[in-house]
Amino acid sequence: MHERDHAIETSQAAGDVSVVLAPALCALFPSAPQRLRLCADTVDEMITALDARWPGMGDRLRDSSPSVRRHIAIYCDGQRATLNTPLRPGTAIFVLTAISGG
Repeated sequence: MHERDHAIETSQAAGDVSVVLAPALCALFPSAPQRLRLCADTVDEMITALDARWPGMGDRLRDSSPSVRRHIAIYCDGQRATLNTPLRPGTAIFVLTAISGG
């Protein structure tokens, strides 16, 4: 990504939401920053915007039903979200992957 494109992507604009991606997603999509801003009115639109920038990311976050994949958790301003969750300008979104172990 060029410096100019990164500056546009991370600048705050009206309607922007703040997205923090799980490190596991950034490992799968090495050009994706862990923190970014984008415009979206719902979680589904946010996933679509991520997929437009990093093809295949949408499939990692959304299943075919469609809903958020079982092993993915998306939180908006501290509340668990679904694809239909509305986003307000300035919403903080965390995209987390499940942790398993014994």
